[in-house]
Amino acid sequence: MASSIDNFLGIHAQALGIESRRAQLLAANLANSDTPNFKARDLDFKAALAQAGAPASGALPLTATHGTHQSTAAAGADNDPALLYRVPLAPSLDGNTVDTQLEQASFAENAVRYQATLTLLNARLRGLMTAITGQ
Repeated sequence: MASSIDNFLGIHAQALGIESRRAQLLAANLANSDTPNFKARDLDFKAALAQAGAPASGALPLTATHGTHQSTAAAGADNDPALLYRVPLAPSLDGNTVDTQLEQASFAENAVRYQATLTLLNARLRGLMTAITGQ
């Protein structure tokens, strides 16, 4: 059940988390640009946002019924349908799929989107504070 502040902030709070996660993925790609056989990862932002904002669609949550069952958190981020491998434009001989220029451009674009989301959230919270204090 969402709280009233979650309803007030809308999808922007979830978008901020997804943009933060994407920044981590892109930074990991850049850090491993010289690692042999490293496969670049990226998020499908639209799919991740739809998944984060979608209400439970009748699907039953996974629960552990026995102490030896593996938790869903142990599977890590690899089970996220929005997390994809990047298709290389020019594959390298060592199997690395990181294109440094593409990753830097994606990182810069994501940083701009992150800042825009922060600005929107700041404006929403400033409006709420104005309404609360009556100024």
